[in-house]
Amino acid sequence: MHQLPKVPATEVENRINKFQKTLQQFELDGALITQNVDIYYLTGSMQNGVLFVPASGQPRFYVKKSVSRAEVEASVPVEAMGRIKELGKKIQSRFGQVKKIGIEMDVLPYGLAIRYLSMFPDGEPVDISFPLRLQRAVKSDYELEQLRVAASRVNEIVALLPEIIRPGMSEAELAAKIEYKLHLHGNPGIYRMRGYNQELSLGVVASGSAAATPTYFDGPAGGLGLTTASPQGASHETIAAGEPILVDISMVNEGYIVDQTRIAVIGELDQELESAYELTRKILKEAETMGKPGVPWKFLYARALEMVEEAGLTEHFMGYGQDRAKFLGHGVGLEFDELPVLATAFDQPLETGMVIAIEPKFTFPGRGVVGIENTYLVTENGLEPITFASEELIRIPAG
Repeated sequence: MHQLPKVPATEVENRINKFQKTLQQFELDGALITQNVDIYYLTGSMQNGVLFVPASGQPRFYVKKSVSRAEVEASVPVEAMGRIKELGKKIQSRFGQVKKIGIEMDVLPYGLAIRYLSMFPDGEPVDISFPLRLQRAVKSDYELEQLRVAASRVNEIVALLPEIIRPGMSEAELAAKIEYKLHLHGNPGIYRMRGYNQELSLGVVASGSAAATPTYFDGPAGGLGLTTASPQGASHETIAAGEPILVDISMVNEGYIVDQTRIAVIGELDQELESAYELTRKILKEAETMGKPGVPWKFLYARALEMVEEAGLTEHFMGYGQDRAKFLGHGVGLEFDELPVLATAFDQPLETGMVIAIEPKFTFPGRGVVGIENTYLVTENGLEPITFASEELIRIPAG
């Protein structure tokens, strides 16, 4: 069997040990992990199955398909799942009676939850999703290396934009050229999201009024999209001179996602839009200074709102009017929408090693979207950029 690069066994072991301390803290007998990204995080394999993690001792990965591939990829013992009605007996015969069991209530469908929990008739379910996501928010050296490789590759794409963008091309053509380049750089084109009914392809590559079209996606910019069945991102609209071209793209390396936004323009950008863009850069710099361990997540968002209000642009910040997104940034890693979330409801403090995509943007209906986004690492001295493409406007000659 051909083999791809593996997650180091020591990496998986460290993650499991840390997670088991959480299980012990909650006085759980174990956790049944069913979501593919969490399974990958705790095993090193994305094969189809469920993982049982006891409060102490070695976990077991019960695989439906492919068992043979899971045996190669995973750094935990693998066993064929067999019939699901017998799985509970398998688990309890190996690990003992399960009275309190952790499950991922934020993502596990209700029907499946009932089915899985029926395997433990005396078991009390406990939501383990937030503690596990909080653990995943703090990245190891291995994870940071994957993110830095992704950042270097997306930087190469941004550097090519002056050669790729030309007057008269459509948004879809520009997005396709970017996606082609990313794929050649190793991007698989799969951007995993945890949020219910949230989807993402490349990101948002759009320009002018089409970029300012609101949509269901929980972000500051949506894009018109190609169909009402996929109402986000690039459309068939033609890119015109003088309008902001939003290049909000992600790159994935070994499952790890970096998120970055840059703005291009053919010719000159309207002075009001350019001033708004410069304000987003100032917001980003303020966040870089504030973002130290111990600072509550919501403080960075609150400070951004203050700066926006002072500039008289509140109605345009992170969308427009009732379609505004209510956050400044989001964690990234194996999923696009990880913790932390820089929003009002979150009192949790930043921790060293957390990775955040911060994306101040302004939407002007009928005119376009301007803004910037970088992916950062939380350090003792503030936020350290992982993405590093030039933050200057990308100016394309109109002639």
